[in-house]
Amino acid sequence: MTNAQTRLHPAAKMYVQELQEGRLSRREFLTRTTALGVTTAAAYALAGLARPAAAATAKQGGTLRIQQSVLALKDPRTADWSEIGNLTRGWLEYLVQYERDGSFTPMLLESWSINDDATEYMLKVRPGVKWNNGDDWTAENLAWLLTYWCDKTVEANSMAGRLAGLVDATTNKARDGAITVVDAMTVKLTLPSPDIAIIPGFSDYPAAVIHPSTNVQDILATPIGTGAYLPESFEVGVKAVLVKNTKHTYWGAGATLDRIEFIDYGTDPASWVAAVDSGEVDMLYQNINEFIEIVDNIGWTKSEVVTGSTIVARFNQVTQVEGKAPFADVKARRALSQAVDNAVVLELGYNGLGVQADNHHVAPVHPEYADIGRPKFDPKGAVALLTEAGMADYEFELTTLDDGFTKNSGDAIAAQIRDAGIKIKRTVLPGATFWNDWTKYTFSITEWNHRPLGVQVLALAYRSNEPWNESAFTNAAFDAKLAEAMSIADADKRRVVMADIEKILQDEAVFIQPYWRSLYRHHKPEVVGAEMHPAFEIHVHKLGLTA
Repeated sequence: MTNAQTRLHPAAKMYVQELQEGRLSRREFLTRTTALGVTTAAAYALAGLARPAAAATAKQGGTLRIQQSVLALKDPRTADWSEIGNLTRGWLEYLVQYERDGSFTPMLLESWSINDDATEYMLKVRPGVKWNNGDDWTAENLAWLLTYWCDKTVEANSMAGRLAGLVDATTNKARDGAITVVDAMTVKLTLPSPDIAIIPGFSDYPAAVIHPSTNVQDILATPIGTGAYLPESFEVGVKAVLVKNTKHTYWGAGATLDRIEFIDYGTDPASWVAAVDSGEVDMLYQNINEFIEIVDNIGWTKSEVVTGSTIVARFNQVTQVEGKAPFADVKARRALSQAVDNAVVLELGYNGLGVQADNHHVAPVHPEYADIGRPKFDPKGAVALLTEAGMADYEFELTTLDDGFTKNSGDAIAAQIRDAGIKIKRTVLPGATFWNDWTKYTFSITEWNHRPLGVQVLALAYRSNEPWNESAFTNAAFDAKLAEAMSIADADKRRVVMADIEKILQDEAVFIQPYWRSLYRHHKPEVVGAEMHPAFEIHVHKLGLTA
């Protein structure tokens, strides 16, 4: 009943009961059970769930053109946007794949098993897989990869945070005895304390599996991978092309397309729709706001998914302006937070196409979500707080991209802050400018993708000293509570701790988080395998065109 063909993990039985009692959604059930090592087929069978209908059969050959930003490539463990993963996924695959239905599918791992308290993981390498240079994929490769991920000395390496239990706090590298090659096809992970997020972390886009000889400073120079495609050309902000690797025998079902083109039309959704209308593309990376209805009327297929994707208007607590960090004082953060009604931002910024959020970055779709109530909305008291902080006359600045919903949401936030009597300046930048210094703005909006577990995104975004901690939030009580939550497999028990975590984030006013996004993607009816993914992933090996 498990990927490792061993006994059924006891927590899986508990999850079946919770599903039957209505305490778990179908997606939550599949996410939890498959993360434990239960196969997707077994998980469906355990719960008596019907499997999704099979996709249409694709023909061999053809070119697929995808509208998507073409961002600069980098050392994969430092990748910071899903668009990077979508492109490199052509030749760099993953140990585990997060599916649209919430389940985890083994990829370069054939299977895994976890002990009862999640302190020991046995990882089985998929046999018969070869790198496109002819080398075998082995347990030694996997052990090297895990060690490479654990190197916290590498700036912006977010994988070290995902595998924190394997990292030695004194050396900032893999802990002795944490990663053990058991045999030619097996690696054992030994953790000092339980961690339920290891397998989900393997599926996130910075977890691309690279060959030990890869030049991580220029991955296009050594495009060694196990995938079905190879990069043919790449130009930042313009276009990138993958072509089918006809010289490499792919371990899976194999690619059907001859060519996949990623074409960058900028951040203005109007340009995406113009490309659709003129027949320049076959598929959108995503679609938003009023442009959804426009493409509906063109006759393309729409795919929708409810997610934990969001935007965060975060206050950077250390960035200084004229020698002072304006958001070091919690009173300044609280003043701006309580001046904003998140429901208004959802309506004006995202056309109401989502669910109102509560400034703590744990979504109702997360299994451990705790409803702690709405954040305080008191615009009249905002100026009084700033006066106490000695900042009544201070002019704040909110910086955003010039794209659709991010810009619109920033406008809605700034307008409410201004209406409360607080001075605020709006700065709107094109992507090429915004991303140069995106971690340094005092007050700015960034997107955050969906992750299967609430604890995952909190560990990435708000744990002290993590590379993706864009707010520079440091709080020992938060870190301790998060470590406790990450050790609890039972989501109901974890929810009790999560309520405390959410309350810390609300009370500390770390950010304004107005809504959870429903995500939409359009594509031509003849495109196969293009359904919208909760984390914006495009699984290129599934793409094709019907006959």
